[in-house]
Amino acid sequence: MGVWFITGASRGFGLELVRAALARGHRVVATARSSAPLGELLPGAGGDLLALDLDVTDQEQVRSAVAAAVDTFGRLDVVVNNAGRGLLSAVEEASDEAVRAVYEVNVFGTLHVQRAVLPILRAQRAGHVINISSVGGLVGSAGWGIYASTKFAVEGFSEALSHEVGPLGVHVTIVEPGYFRTDFLDGSSLHTGATVMEDYDDTAGAMRRRARAVNHAQPGDPVKAAAAIVGMTEAEQPPLRLLLGKDSVRAVEAKLARLHADIDAWREVSAATDHDEAGAA
Repeated sequence: MGVWFITGASRGFGLELVRAALARGHRVVATARSSAPLGELLPGAGGDLLALDLDVTDQEQVRSAVAAAVDTFGRLDVVVNNAGRGLLSAVEEASDEAVRAVYEVNVFGTLHVQRAVLPILRAQRAGHVINISSVGGLVGSAGWGIYASTKFAVEGFSEALSHEVGPLGVHVTIVEPGYFRTDFLDGSSLHTGATVMEDYDDTAGAMRRRARAVNHAQPGDPVKAAAAIVGMTEAEQPPLRLLLGKDSVRAVEAKLARLHADIDAWREVSAATDHDEAGAA
């Protein structure tokens, strides 16, 4: 059995991942801004659980948490970057301050953790980095532009990372959940822009109303999702991407169809931009 390091572990996906990993016999380092509730939420975990306070935007705290994990359990096998922050706002409505706050957690926080754990995984020539993205990391939609852009960033550096560390025995998987019944749409996780522009009422405004309507009635089951993620790590060749939820699959398939349609419709224009000596496409 392995050692898991999970960020954002005090609720939602993170908490269910801790439970699922412990149930499979793994040892878990569960981190959160405040890890105090984890003892009550996870009774009976005993020495298989190490709960640590961790703000992923604090590089020194990240390094200290990773060092404590290795000091306690001797190694790391699976690292889950789950800590995240949401922003529901039209792109134009979002202030620099709001945008930076989301990037600090979703992008730079993930990079902080990766930089701290990768020397350990590389030295082991084994390990698995799981970055929790979103269907919004592959499909942009009104109201989620800034949040989606952070997940698009995660998708990009994770895919590149997989090529860099794959030859060293380290797997990378990007997880793209759709709407799951967690507290992500609560005010504690999801932030909304202070500026609301009337011109976007039918687009970003409609998404704000939809988010309120579906909160705690989302189709995805986080317990099943956690079990799927833990099971995926036991595959000999885990996937680079794992879509979770029928809504995520539908949205990504529709995106792929649109992408193929654009490629086909504009193929001649695309090919015509090469130097003549490059030959036919």
